[in-house]
Amino acid sequence: MRKPITVLAAAALAAVLLPATASATPGSGVAGTILAQKTIGHTDYTLREITVQPGGYTGWHFHDGTLYAYVKAGTLTHNLADCSIDGIFGAGRAFTEKPNQVHIGRNLGSTPLVLEVLYVLPAGSPLSEDAPNPGCGF
Repeated sequence: MRKPITVLAAAALAAVLLPATASATPGSGVAGTILAQKTIGHTDYTLREITVQPGGYTGWHFHDGTLYAYVKAGTLTHNLADCSIDGIFGAGRAFTEKPNQVHIGRNLGSTPLVLEVLYVLPAGSPLSEDAPNPGCGF
């Protein structure tokens, strides 16, 4: 009798204390290739090419540092956590993403979106961190 109660108590405690992963919003139709990486001091520099297929999106996320991006092909629709569009960037355009700013990138066009992205992050940081959908209808 003691063992089932212990198992139930442990499961209940884990449900309360462990972070939920169901709130993450994974991307769809996105592929990335790392072109170059270098760590200098306490900063990681990663150059990556990202392709988003028509109708694809990155999922809601943020970065621990600044990103510098260039649109090689297609058009990026970039939304912030308040659901506003803070930019529509076509081929030949460049833009930056601020640290810790929750956003999503979407390809609403009919051709693949290709981005060249330089990540400038604190050493050891992931390229991006998942964030829950803030309630936007897309």
